[in-house]
Amino acid sequence: MRIIPITHPLNATVRVPGSKSITNRALLITSLANGTTKLTNALFSDDSKYFAQALQTLGFDLTLNESNHEMIVTGLGGKIPANKAELFIGNAGTAARFLSAFLTLGNGQYILDGEPRMRERPIKDLIDSLNQLGVEAEATNNCPPVEIFAKGLPGGKTKIAGDISSQFLSALLMVAPYAKSPIEIELTTELNSKPYVDMTIEIMKEFGVEIQREDYSRFTIRSSQYLSITNYQIESDASAASYFFAAPAICGGTVKVENISRKSLQGDVGFVDVLQKMGCDVTEADNSITVNRPSSIVGIDIDMRDIPDTAQTLATVAPFADSPTRIRGIASARVKETDRVSATCTELKRLGVQVEEHQDGMTIYPCQDLQPASIKTYNDHRMAMAFSLIGLRFDGVTIENPACVSKTFPNYYEVLESLR
Repeated sequence: MRIIPITHPLNATVRVPGSKSITNRALLITSLANGTTKLTNALFSDDSKYFAQALQTLGFDLTLNESNHEMIVTGLGGKIPANKAELFIGNAGTAARFLSAFLTLGNGQYILDGEPRMRERPIKDLIDSLNQLGVEAEATNNCPPVEIFAKGLPGGKTKIAGDISSQFLSALLMVAPYAKSPIEIELTTELNSKPYVDMTIEIMKEFGVEIQREDYSRFTIRSSQYLSITNYQIESDASAASYFFAAPAICGGTVKVENISRKSLQGDVGFVDVLQKMGCDVTEADNSITVNRPSSIVGIDIDMRDIPDTAQTLATVAPFADSPTRIRGIASARVKETDRVSATCTELKRLGVQVEEHQDGMTIYPCQDLQPASIKTYNDHRMAMAFSLIGLRFDGVTIENPACVSKTFPNYYEVLESLR
């Protein structure tokens, strides 16, 4: 797909889909609750559909209304109906981690598998942590497929690393209230992506479960029950919004993103602070955020370990700054849908941008003379969305496999086109 540049400063208002992170957490929690919950503004994308289909395969009653962005989930108070199931979850990392922990509450044998790339994404730390809690589970070559022989979740003490994926910890936290005895989780490393764990804890609280914690080092969860909520509204996706916050930084002008605020549960809303440091103006209202680039922008040196999903977005803004940009702290991005550090550097170089790759990130230099290129996406939705932004400013960007955006943002190109 060739991206057609926009030759004037932007002046647009957009709305992006519901949050993937919140939708998938809400799907798990409402399945554990006792009663029926309606999720509104839910995300219907490849990842959330794999999650919902897995729950249906396990015997849960889910009504999915894609045109209204609604999911109605009837939870069974911690019980899993099916005592045998094979679940296919594509390349949905969130589904893989959350369901691996969720299945331990069942009684039977379960296999969870996905696409070839999913079989390269590490899950050993989570399986080891579940083993410490008395669960019989194993993962082939430390990655999916995962096989679980469930007899309920015994509970007790466990340790887990926090520097590979915060989703391991989130998975344990969400299922822990339904263990047979209290669970104490100790982190063995610093925690990456802390805002995602904050989000998990906040959503658990909204559904009636509170935990005890010592900062990000130790968490204690006692036996409890989630409450169903008649109508649970899901925020718009802050990671998806990052592309539209970034667009004016590249093209000039103003873009307003509706149905999102700085009070968001999602850490990625902090990407607007990054743009502010580069020289953009950010205006906040109760239910929208507006970004404007008044003149030039400057490069920055920034640690993005807490918001790694927006690092590619920043990487595509950086060539248009007046000075170099150093992105740090995103080593965990190497085990996402692709090795995002290497892939981003490779594709920027394809466009003629000078880039230095580091173990935990990259340094990107300003570039006045981009060269036409066909951008490889590595079947990674964030590669496609981030690099399409460069095409809004420079004539010569073609995105290979543009349909991979369906993983989290099926109508991305329609929203992008509305910037005209």
